[in-house]
Amino acid sequence: MELSKGAVDFINDDYLHSLIENTKEDPVRIREIFEKSRRKQPLTVEETAALLAIKSKEGLEELYATARELKRSIYGNRIVLFAPLYVGNLCVNNCKYCGFRSSSKGTIRKTLNHQELVNEIYNLEDEGHKRLILVFGEAPKYTPEFIAECVRTCYATKKGNGEIRRVNINAAPLDIEGYKIVKEAGIGTFQVFQETYHKETYAKYHPADTIKGNYMWRLNAMDRAFEAGIDDMGIGALFGLYDWRFEVLGLVSHAIHLQTTHGVGPHTISFPRIQPAQDLNIELPYRVTDEQFKQLVAVLRLAVPYTGLIMTARESKEIRDAVIEFGVSQIDAGTKLEIGGYQKDKGKAQELNKEQFQIGDTRELDDVICWLLEREFLPSFCTSCYRLGRTGEHFMEFAIPGFIKQFCTPNAMLTLAEYLEDYSSPKTKETGYRLIAKTLENMPESDQKQKILTKLEAIKNSKRDLLF
Repeated sequence: MELSKGAVDFINDDYLHSLIENTKEDPVRIREIFEKSRRKQPLTVEETAALLAIKSKEGLEELYATARELKRSIYGNRIVLFAPLYVGNLCVNNCKYCGFRSSSKGTIRKTLNHQELVNEIYNLEDEGHKRLILVFGEAPKYTPEFIAECVRTCYATKKGNGEIRRVNINAAPLDIEGYKIVKEAGIGTFQVFQETYHKETYAKYHPADTIKGNYMWRLNAMDRAFEAGIDDMGIGALFGLYDWRFEVLGLVSHAIHLQTTHGVGPHTISFPRIQPAQDLNIELPYRVTDEQFKQLVAVLRLAVPYTGLIMTARESKEIRDAVIEFGVSQIDAGTKLEIGGYQKDKGKAQELNKEQFQIGDTRELDDVICWLLEREFLPSFCTSCYRLGRTGEHFMEFAIPGFIKQFCTPNAMLTLAEYLEDYSSPKTKETGYRLIAKTLENMPESDQKQKILTKLEAIKNSKRDLLF
C-alpha cells in the first residue's frame, strides 16, 4: 500500500489525552470561544477541548444556544435529505463491531446485480429521493471500476420525474488511481470513516492481518483522494469504541490537517453511535450517553463551522428530535440497510442477518419530511453546489463566511416544491407550502426573491430541476 506523498500521522494520542485530562471548565475562556464561533472561525483542538470540558448546566445551555445560532446563520433552517443504498456486503475485514465482518456466521451475503440495482433506484425515486450514498463492503469484487459503473447506473436510471442528481460513496479507501476512476463517474462526496482515532483501540477492533488493520492507510485516505482530484470529502468516527472526547478531538485534528494541507476541509463529518449488529458479542465500555451525544454535536458545530454535520438513522426518532437543532445539517430518511431492502414491503421488520447494524429511526421519507416541516426546518434535496462547481476551495469560500445560505435556502425551497408536487402526502404538501410561504415572507424584497417566486410557479407548472 503506497501512502500519500508526505503522509504524516497528525493524531498525537498523548497530546489529545493531555488536553482531555488537564482542560477544566473556564467560563471566561468559554465565552471568548463562543464569540470566535459566532464570527464563523474554526476552532483549534485546544479550544475544542475547552468546550468538551463544559459540565455546568449554564455552560451547556450557552453551548447549545450558540450552536443553534451558528447553524442558522450559516445554513439557515434547511436540512438536507439523502438515502443510503447498500450495493454489497462482501467483506474481507473482520471489524469486531460490524455485522458484515468476515467471521460472522449468520450474515447473509449478497451483491446487487445490474437489474437489482436499477430496481432499488426506481423505488427510491418513487419515494422522491434525489441524493444517494452508495455503500460497499471491502472485497476484491468492489473495484473502482465496479463502483464507477454503479454510479453511472444511478445517474442513468430515471422514472417519471424521478432522477438521482448526486451520488456519494461510502467505500474502502482507494489508491490514487482508484480514486481517479471513481471521480470520472461524477461522484459527489467520497466518505471514509476512521472509526476510531485512538491507535490502541483501532488495533483492538481491526485485526492486523486485514486490510483495514492498517491505521495509516485509512488515516491518509482523504489525502490520496485529494491528490486524485476529489475535493469533496467526508470523515467520521464511530462513537462508542473509545472516549467520545478523544474522537471529537481526532475529528477536529483531521479537519485541521485537511484544510492546512490541501486548503479544503471535510465537506461532511459524521458521528454515528455504535448499534446492535448480527452476532455482536463484545464489551463496549465507552458507550456514549444521550447527553454526551448532544454535547458532541454542538461542539463539532462550533469547531468546524463550515462543514455539514450528518446525523444518521442509527439514532431513534426521539434522539434526532432532541439533537437536530444543535448543528445537524444532513440526515438520511426512509432508510433501508438490507441489500435490496428498498424493494421490500414497507413496515417489514429489520433482519440483522442481512444488515450492517440496527437502525433506530424507521420512519418513511414522507413522515420525516412532515416532522421537519412541523418543526419549521426546510427539507432540501438540493444538489446545486456540486453540479455548478461550488466544491472544494470554492465551497470553502462561500461556507466559511456563511455566504452559502444565499444558495441553500432558495434551492431548498425549490427542491421541496418538487417533492410536494410529485410525491408527498396531502398533509405534507399543505404543511410544506405553508413553510415556503412563511420563509418567503421573512425574506427582504429583492431580485432574488422574485426569481424564487417565478421558479416556484414554474415548478407548479411541471418544470423541474430549477436551481440557483
